[in-house]
Amino acid sequence: MIETFVQLGNAFAALTTWEMLFHAAWATLLGIAVGSLPGLTATMGVALLTTLTYSLPTNAAILVLICMYVGAIYGGSRSAILLNIPGTPASAATTLDGFPLAKQGRAAYAMSVATTGSTLGTLVGIVLLIALAPALSELALRFGSFEYFWLAVFGVIISGQLTGGSAPIKGYIAGILGLMVAMIGSEGIHAHVRFNFGFSDLNGGIGLIPAMVGAFGFAEVLMVMWQPKADMVKSTREKGSGLPRFKEAWKYRVTVLRSGVIGTFVGLIPGVGEDIGAWASYAAAKRASKEKDTYGKGSIEGLTAAETGNSAVVPGALIPALTLAVPGSAPAAVLIAALFIHGIRPGPMIMIEQPDFIYSVAVMLFLATVAIFVFGISLAPVFEVVLRIPRERLMPVVFALCVIGPFALTQRLFDVWVMVVFGILGFFMRRFGYPMAPLVLGIILGDLLDKNLRRGLTLSDGDISPFFTRPLCMIFVALIAFTILAGIPFVRKNTSGIARSLMRAGKDAR
Repeated sequence: MIETFVQLGNAFAALTTWEMLFHAAWATLLGIAVGSLPGLTATMGVALLTTLTYSLPTNAAILVLICMYVGAIYGGSRSAILLNIPGTPASAATTLDGFPLAKQGRAAYAMSVATTGSTLGTLVGIVLLIALAPALSELALRFGSFEYFWLAVFGVIISGQLTGGSAPIKGYIAGILGLMVAMIGSEGIHAHVRFNFGFSDLNGGIGLIPAMVGAFGFAEVLMVMWQPKADMVKSTREKGSGLPRFKEAWKYRVTVLRSGVIGTFVGLIPGVGEDIGAWASYAAAKRASKEKDTYGKGSIEGLTAAETGNSAVVPGALIPALTLAVPGSAPAAVLIAALFIHGIRPGPMIMIEQPDFIYSVAVMLFLATVAIFVFGISLAPVFEVVLRIPRERLMPVVFALCVIGPFALTQRLFDVWVMVVFGILGFFMRRFGYPMAPLVLGIILGDLLDKNLRRGLTLSDGDISPFFTRPLCMIFVALIAFTILAGIPFVRKNTSGIARSLMRAGKDAR
């Protein structure tokens, strides 16, 4: 415990210089603006900003990206409350009670509640990050090639299951497509070139950053331009109501704590994301609430639960990203790529190679949390103006960044074409209801899956039994089988029927 406080103190001292505080301030402010504007997402913001951080020192670059991530997730609540349009998917649950409050003339009040909830949710997540990350990293040190293979499979399967909506098969298809993309180029053990289709530019594989900028940036531009223009809803501001709502936070302290814990543990599941954290927290709060009738009509408790839950997912998503190199959300996936670019190797060895880095991330999250609180309370009127920027003027700027970013990485026009191709692919995938998170995870985890499958077969002399008989492998296989079966409607329906029958039998026996 004392060592933990010492590490945190050292990280805090290193990251509270004037230069670092300036980086935290502008990156968080930019993140809030990105999250506030419908059509721009946290993932796109982190991906685009990654291409602009190459010249920064490692700590400054990671701080900027984390502040962008935290700010964008929080910023989505601005448009959700004022316009009934979630700025990011994470804020979809916020619209249920935030917009009704705005229509009642209490927009500033709702924004102050959202700000307080987001601040407390992130703080709960930071505490759990500090507590859980070292233990999870220690557990991950027991992983071998066999376990890493199943970990990669599990990451793709679970994201496909939980982001595929009513049709999990679409999530699986997107994940497999990502794995196929990851197989292009030189393989990692013998450097044999595969699937380049005669194009020498493909010998090095598909770049992760161009693919992500295309899938999340250019695809968003195409989607926004495709959709009809949304009507901006005017709202009045309640005078003097923009102050922090600590009174409500204390009144709903159980809701805040529960939502923070739920959000953090949702973040631990690869590929689930902040939107699931918000909905899960909102549902749990409504189930336990004594004010159920107010939900959907301007409930302060509901708004607090939604904002606390989605913000707590951010530190939660960074726990597996740092300790296992498996992202807990799509923005965390981009952040993993940025870590590798800046010389940080996330994974089980991080607590040995760079034991202080997790504590640095915790302090970075804290600085971002302070920034969203200050900006959220003081600049509410400014963001109301920002929300009214015509998208016809905004999208060309986003497209220009989508082109400049990938080109700046390698100075190859080929990467710009990769961005365009993945942008068009992402556009059509979204049009037909295919989720993007499994595609991203498939690209990231494909190399991990491929290398460890072949390395494991080499170690076992071609015997596949260790993939199924080692204890941790058996756990992963069981989890994967359960996840797939749970996604089949027939199995889910019959399982729930059997569970209800057993419960009735138990009551009759008593």
